[in-house]
Amino acid sequence: MLPEQKEAARAAWKIFKEDPFDPRLRTHKIQRLSAQYGRTILAVKIEGDLGSIFYIDGETVVSLIIGTHDIYRG
Repeated sequence: MLPEQKEAARAAWKIFKEDPFDPRLRTHKIQRLSAQYGRTILAVKIEGDLGSIFYIDGETVVSLIIGTHDIYRG
């Protein structure tokens, strides 16, 4: 990850901790991964092609990976 991407990820993390559904993160469901894993898999946009996928288990947010759009392929 490039230094500027690390800064963008830190800024997104601050927003995410307050509200994972904040509109600035453009949180959306990943249909294919959700069907594959039998649970709702969500993604947030960090910057450019960089994003993160996660799911919510009760009151716990489980972060799966941060990476380029290729992470959506599972």
